[in-house]
Amino acid sequence: MREVSIIGVDLAKNAFQAHGAAADGSVVFRKKLSRPQFARFMADHPSCLVAMEACASAHHWAREMSRHGHEVRLIAPHYVKPFIKRQKNDAADAEAIVEAALRPTMRFMEPKSADQQGRAVAFRTREQLVKQRTEAVNALRSHLYEFGHVAPVGIGYVPRLERVIADPDFDILDLARDICRMLLEQIAHLTDRINVLKAMIAAMSNEAEMPRQLQTMPGVGPIIALAVETFAPPMDQFRRGRDFSAWLGLVPRQHSTGRKQKLGKTSKMGQRDIRRLLIIGATAVIRWASRRGAPKGS
Repeated sequence: MREVSIIGVDLAKNAFQAHGAAADGSVVFRKKLSRPQFARFMADHPSCLVAMEACASAHHWAREMSRHGHEVRLIAPHYVKPFIKRQKNDAADAEAIVEAALRPTMRFMEPKSADQQGRAVAFRTREQLVKQRTEAVNALRSHLYEFGHVAPVGIGYVPRLERVIADPDFDILDLARDICRMLLEQIAHLTDRINVLKAMIAAMSNEAEMPRQLQTMPGVGPIIALAVETFAPPMDQFRRGRDFSAWLGLVPRQHSTGRKQKLGKTSKMGQRDIRRLLIIGATAVIRWASRRGAPKGS
């Protein structure tokens, strides 16, 4: 049997498809394995190159494969798609992963550590709670609007809504008033949870060196600093700042051909969380500067 130099793995919850190939790309084996079978198979297999799509659980399995002595390469799914031949199935996906990983110009992702994924859980949970609180506030505003009270958008106007609900002079049905009180309790509970996570994020940002340095920049706070530390690869992988901007998708989309260079809108082909937060931080700095009489364009 020929020696396997690369194994492409199509990850799933329970059924894993493994595609083993030799150094020249020829097929050595195709295996469909259950979750326990896959773990045992990779633990017993001699060290080789393991390629996977950077999808759910990929970073966990990358750490497991590295622990068994394998070299792991994670590929973004949209880089694998062009290599799928005709019909899409697990076997074709695993083969396409091998084909993509063997390309000399392919770009790979750095596997995340357990600490990075732990920080990502805190970041994602805070984002989820903020969305839930926004939904509750908007629901409260819409309910009161049906009774003739109009309130501006924003979490800062919740005390005004609370005073309206507590005032018996406002003509609000008792049933609606009770439900609005329930929404206020939900908003207060979510706010407490958000504040706890905010304190945790601030503590984590102040513990690491790079987040502390990032917070010295205008418009960068603990949340942005933690997002960069969590979701971005090591900064030594970028030759210059523009490369990091391109990785974030903060560069123009190109439609160039021949000698005609056409640059369009921002590509937005990158890490959306960091990009969104940096834009919010930059907007806050511009707003702060404009209020203090900074000249336009400065």
